[in-house]
Amino acid sequence: MIVDGVQTAALSGKTFKTLNPATGEVLAEIPAGSAADVDQAVAAARHALEDGRWSKLAPAARKKVLLSLASLIEENTSELALMESLDSGKTIGDCTNIDVPEAVNSLRWHAEAIDKIYDQVAPANDAALGLIVREPIGVVGIVLPWNFPLLTLAWKIGPALAAGCTIVVKPAEETSLTTLRVAELALDAGVPAGVFNVVTGDGPDVGEPIGRHPGIDAISFTGSTETGRRFLKYSSESNLKEVVLELGGKNPCIVMEDASDLDAVAAHIANGAFWNMGQNCSAISRLFVHVDVKDRLLEKLTAVTKTWIVGDPLDPQTRIGPLVSATHFEKVSSYLEHDGKVIIGGNAVDGTTIEPTIIEFKRHEGRHVKEEIFGPILSVIAVKSLAEAVSLANETDYGLAASVFSGDGTRALRAARAINAGTVTVNSYGEGDAATPFGGYKQSGFGGRDKSLHAHDQYCQIKTLWVDLSSSNGGF
Repeated sequence: MIVDGVQTAALSGKTFKTLNPATGEVLAEIPAGSAADVDQAVAAARHALEDGRWSKLAPAARKKVLLSLASLIEENTSELALMESLDSGKTIGDCTNIDVPEAVNSLRWHAEAIDKIYDQVAPANDAALGLIVREPIGVVGIVLPWNFPLLTLAWKIGPALAAGCTIVVKPAEETSLTTLRVAELALDAGVPAGVFNVVTGDGPDVGEPIGRHPGIDAISFTGSTETGRRFLKYSSESNLKEVVLELGGKNPCIVMEDASDLDAVAAHIANGAFWNMGQNCSAISRLFVHVDVKDRLLEKLTAVTKTWIVGDPLDPQTRIGPLVSATHFEKVSSYLEHDGKVIIGGNAVDGTTIEPTIIEFKRHEGRHVKEEIFGPILSVIAVKSLAEAVSLANETDYGLAASVFSGDGTRALRAARAINAGTVTVNSYGEGDAATPFGGYKQSGFGGRDKSLHAHDQYCQIKTLWVDLSSSNGGF
């Protein structure tokens, strides 16, 4: 672990094994932290916060350090990409071409914002001056998911460190390696000791103590809705720390009869449904397609899906590798039992991998269209109108992302406005870029957003300074 700038074992001396999900082989033994380790990390973070070694640096100085960290990550792309692929089962192509470059881009974006976010002066009369200033919220607990370990880390540490906060990071126990490596690189880049701490371990022994710790001022968590509820409970039962949650999704894609270029539409849908083996909270999980183009689209979508090669994640040609763990494989495999019509796929491979699978259902009911599968399984339902599609799209407890394909721009935008989701793409699939906020409606999120300038707000306290300028207090 990294605590107060030093590599350290767990205080208990306990470890756990991290496995390569493609082979089942042990990659490393990781310190199994506990509440005592969390206490130590929080104490280091609190001391670093209060002595100002980071928070009191000039914004330009913090920017220089974060830009240096981004460059070190970029220089170590091959190492980090391989580490991420081995640890998570993600394909080496995605790790090399998406995850590491996007992490670098995110850190640079937030670093460049440091000295460009202004405080404010409130409108007041001639006898007063109202200053609205931003201060770091304090010690931030960051709890990461296993599906995008490096990228999600960058999304969170970028604005948190930019704001001047100190952090205690808990990576997912399945995927701890790249977080530990980035913490080492942060020290090399000049991030002071105690500012960036990493405590490894499981949820009960490390995650819950972070959530309940009275010395932590805010929590940023990405993961399941079920676990997100726990962090709200931990906050309510401890110091009412602020909580930002980015949670699950059951994301719809609507394709209408006037959608142009169905080949491009099919490519977008396949990418949205199968990228990272569907282990993506914004993955396209439900496809609502107009009956007039359903057969043509499914034919093209089948052809595209056949190009998604299943195999060794270290082969650059592979698009579908193993799921992250045996436990998750077992969960996703249960969705291969259904009463729908298999369009393509539908099989498990080697006890680790699920083929990219498309299943057509007659009705919008049952677990396939209600539950977050978090695997490469796409459910298809035919619709007769845009109004029906939007209604079904909103028939979910989630509201993270959605897509709309239509040749009529006004019609598409009206549908996008009507869908209850934090991000809606039009004639494409994606999550925007570093400048666009990412988070959800309903049970997909709470308390703030990742990415964009909005992400900086959740790591700041807003303070009002009211200055009396009246002559009775010694004025002119």
